[in-house]
This record gives sequence, C-alpha cells and structure tokens, in this order.
Amino acid sequence: MRDALDEDLLRRWVEAAATGLRRHRGELDGINVFPVADSDTGSNMLLTLESGVAALPAALPAGAVPVAELAAALSGGALRGARGNSGTILSQLLRGLAEALAAGEGLTEGLRRAAVLARAAVAEPLEGTMLSVLDAAAHAAPDGPLAVADAAHAAVARTPTQLPELARAGVVDAGGLGVAIVFDALVEACSGESPARSRVVVREKAALTAVRESGSPEYDSEVMYLLDGTTGDKVDELRRTLVGLGDSVVVVGDGSGTWNVHVHCSDVGAAIEAGVETGRPHRISVLRFDERQPDRARFLRSRAVLLVIAGPDAAQLAREAGADVLETRPGHAIGGRELLAAVEATGAAHVALLTCDVSLAGLAGRVAAEARDAGREVVVVPTVSVPQGLSALAVHDPSRNPADDVVAMAEAAAGTRTGGLVVAEAEALTWVGHCAPGEVLGMSEGEVVLIAPDLSVGALWLAHRMLTGGGELVTALLGADAPADLGERLVEDLRRTHPEADVVVHRGGQVDFPLVLGVE
Repeated sequence: MRDALDEDLLRRWVEAAATGLRRHRGELDGINVFPVADSDTGSNMLLTLESGVAALPAALPAGAVPVAELAAALSGGALRGARGNSGTILSQLLRGLAEALAAGEGLTEGLRRAAVLARAAVAEPLEGTMLSVLDAAAHAAPDGPLAVADAAHAAVARTPTQLPELARAGVVDAGGLGVAIVFDALVEACSGESPARSRVVVREKAALTAVRESGSPEYDSEVMYLLDGTTGDKVDELRRTLVGLGDSVVVVGDGSGTWNVHVHCSDVGAAIEAGVETGRPHRISVLRFDERQPDRARFLRSRAVLLVIAGPDAAQLAREAGADVLETRPGHAIGGRELLAAVEATGAAHVALLTCDVSLAGLAGRVAAEARDAGREVVVVPTVSVPQGLSALAVHDPSRNPADDVVAMAEAAAGTRTGGLVVAEAEALTWVGHCAPGEVLGMSEGEVVLIAPDLSVGALWLAHRMLTGGGELVTALLGADAPADLGERLVEDLRRTHPEADVVVHRGGQVDFPLVLGVE
C-alpha cells in the first residue's frame, strides 16, 4: 500500500491525469447528460486541472518545495480556474489532498476530506454523480491506489441505476467517469502502467436527441464567479439565495478566503447581485445553455440597453450614450405592462434592462421572464441608482459578446457607490442625531449618514465620506431645483481636498434629491 504523496509523485499524477482527461475529453463531452446536457464535462474538468497544473512552481530538485506547498498551489489554481459544475467539484478533490498534506496526512485522509468537501459544496447532492464516485474512492483508499481506481470505476458503472436521466440516455455519469480517469492516472504515476479499462462507448449524438435538451429544463444560463472579502456565514446565506434562484448550486472554497460560485439560473442579474451583497465577485462568466439565437427576422436590431430613469436631464444623458430610456414621472408608479411595452419598443432581440431603482428589481425580473417566454432575450443588470446605471452604460460595448457585455456592465454598476442629499421638511430623529426643518441630510445605502447646515457643505461632507473607501471618479447629478453653482463649488472643494479624484457634474433633473453622487 502506498499512502504517502511526495512532490515527485504529485507532479507525475496531475500530469498523467491531464493527459488522461485530454485523451478522453471527447468521450466525456459526448456522454454529458446530467445535470445539463451541454457536452462540456470533459472540457471543463481538463481546463480546471490545467489551471491547477499551471499554478505549480517550476520543477526544482527533490525536497526544494514541500509537497504541501505544491498541493496548495495546485488546489488554488484549480479553484480559480474551475469551469462548470464538474470542474468546481474536481477542485475540491485537490483541496482535500492539499489540506491532508498540510496536516501531515496522506492519500487516505486526502480522499476522505475531498469526499466531505465536495458533498458539502453541493446544495442538493445526488447519488449517481461525481459525489458517489469520490465516496467510493475514499472508502477504498486504505487499500492503495489501484483499489481506489477500481472502486471509482465500479461506482461509475452503478450511476445509471442511481440517476434516471442516465438510464434513459444509456450512459454513465460523465463527471464520475472523469474522476475515475484521474484515479487511473494515480495508478500510472505509482506503477508506471495505466490500468487496462474498456474504452468508453459514446452513443451517436442523434441517439441522444430524445433525452438531450438545449439546457436546463427550467433555467437557461450558467453563472460562475470567484468571491473574496466574505465570511463562511455569508457564503452559507449566498448558497441559500442561489438555491432559490436556480439549480446545480455549487459554492466551494480554497480554505484561504477565495470561493468559487456556480449556479444554473435564468435571472443572471440576481445571481451576480447576490454575490455583490456577499463579498467581492470577480472573474464573472455567464454561458447560455441554448446556443440557438432567437428568430431575429422579427426584430429590428440585435441588441439594446434600456434604462429606467427619473429626471429628464439624466434621461437625455442616457439617450446620448446610446441607451433606450423609460423616463419615470414624479408620483407615477411604473407597472409591468408599461415596462414590458418599453422592452418591446426597443425592437431588439437582446435587451439589457437596468432599472436604476432597487424597488423595481422584482418587477423587472417578472417582465424579463415574460419577454423571454415570447422569444426575446432580456437580462436584468442589477442597478439601484442612476449613477450605477450610467456607470454600467459607460462600459457597454455593442461589439462584445452579449453575455460578456452584461457581466462588464454588472461589474461597473457594482463598483459604483451612491449617495444623495435631501432637505428635511420636518423635525426628526435620525441615526446620526436630531435634525431640524431646512437642514440637509446626507443619504448613503438607504441610511442617513450626516446632517449638514446647507447643500454645499452637505455635498462636500458626503463626497468626502464616500471617498474614504477610495475612488477615482465622482459623478454629481444636480436636481431640478438645485442651484447651478452647487456643482461648481463641489468641484472646487474636491480639487482641493481630493485631488486624486476626477469630478464630473451633470444636471440630472430629478425632483427627489437636490444632489445625487456616484463614486467609482
């Protein structure tokens, strides 16, 4: 029995595993039926492992780099480059090994940890998947690498009896088979010979047509991103939120504060927004399951960006930047029919919808779903204010892939902090103290954060507070009744106190806030 893993064996194993996945990539993609028949399991597992291998330090004399350090680099690289559901779970196999080696343990403990981590990462674990194969491998680990590989293949053979989707298609689980191939590579690394296995038989694609779909039965997109700056409790809450949005939810960490988030859903904006509320999402990717384009013959153009904006001047700014605009009026509540009519009026096959108001998020989601049912692709980009909408619009690129463009806009909006000034109409007690009629309240993230004697002082104080966390650009939108020199005084003050930030002032025309600030 060989339980110990040294640096030379670890390198040989992962290199042989990459070769094995590369060799069987087509077979694995060809039998990919569950959870979504999108023919990419082999590709995702290979790309994930290659990301891990690329993170390994250069080969050095034996003992120069501790094996635990190599394993940690491998695990971190795989997590950061994980692709799809299968790649994300594969990264947990490598994490389990890394944690075991760091604790002075070997293969047996590493596989046990990997099985536990992988199962904990999946919101709704099912038998007949990679999880079952990892469990079987971990159970056989005390008997050595060959026993691990044999147990993995035996578990793969059982998967059609555990998942009806596999039985109907007449295939084994693709991700589980990919794991078994990785364990065959371990045997090869230890003995120099790869175990003799029956070649995977892939049914003709036409034979799978009846059981394959263009995507999830309920959801049309795969959303993935890395997440930093959060806690375990917040990640647990994020996992619950994503379960409410879609399926195939997998949230895995590398043990050092970075998480990889994966979900199949239709409301892409909500999935990204949940990440923004949890921490700092980055490396965001969105893939459509159904590569078929809508019937564009009935559309006047391919794409549009639609902003819902309060204030005629801000609305004109958005139009000049190339957006379609639904302008709100004071005292008027936008309804579903009105918003859907605005979406249809764009004449576009693909519409990025920005509400610029958190209270309209739910309505926008329902309208987007209704529009998608009618054959128009609508994606809601999370925006809670006009500055966020304008920031998103500033990075819009019609020549870019639509999914990538939505991601870029969502990231720009998430990177923009918003605040505003209001004049108190009555005496009140706020979070920051007592205010009298006529005093100016500074608002940020929906809370009163300061009380100022006038608009000019309030503008400077609010801008200074918002720039405390950093920022390169301050955008000021003057309200309908704001004095013209309010913006001039703010520019002058900020040039003196924050020369590192550029300041842009526009007349927004909104009636609720004399001044709205955006910092990005």
